[in-house]
Amino acid sequence: MPYMSESKEETHYVLQDIARKIRSLRQKQGLTVNALALKTGFAKSYLSQIENMKREPTIGTLVTIARALGVNVFHLMGGEGMTENEDAPVIVKPGDRRPVEIPSRSANLTYESINYMKNDRLMDGYILTADFEFSGEPMAHEGQELLFILEGKQEFMYNGKNYILEKGDCCCFDSNKPHGARSIGKKKSKALVVFVAKP
Repeated sequence: MPYMSESKEETHYVLQDIARKIRSLRQKQGLTVNALALKTGFAKSYLSQIENMKREPTIGTLVTIARALGVNVFHLMGGEGMTENEDAPVIVKPGDRRPVEIPSRSANLTYESINYMKNDRLMDGYILTADFEFSGEPMAHEGQELLFILEGKQEFMYNGKNYILEKGDCCCFDSNKPHGARSIGKKKSKALVVFVAKP
């Protein structure tokens, strides 16, 4: 067996765990791959490739799959759902944000979840830090996104066109079109990103 670097080996195990959890949850719920495809809006072949570790899912893809399976997205990525008091708001302090470490073509993007403690949430919010290079392949997944620039400047690519976004700019889009972002300027940009899966 050829030598596998520690980072590649770690990526392999993360993807393996995600694939195993998706398959296990799907089977426990009596869903075929085709039934899950209908619930998520993804192609059956795409879901099969994820379960067989032939495709690396993006964070948006995992959010959609998790919702279809009725679990917190962190359940798929190694964490468990959080308990909550239904009569109180869920508050996540800056130091309590949860980094999302998922291998994907969006490896130049760092996500920190800001609302993971809300189990029945209808949206997923993240603080996104973008590197200075685009990832190899744009992302595309079901749902809609809101992107609000908090710091710095971004070049945002959407469906073959590029846009410059600066601090205070807000961008809303259907995320089933190819998209990606990179920082431009002297420092890495930070943005609020909110994913909403279509019903």
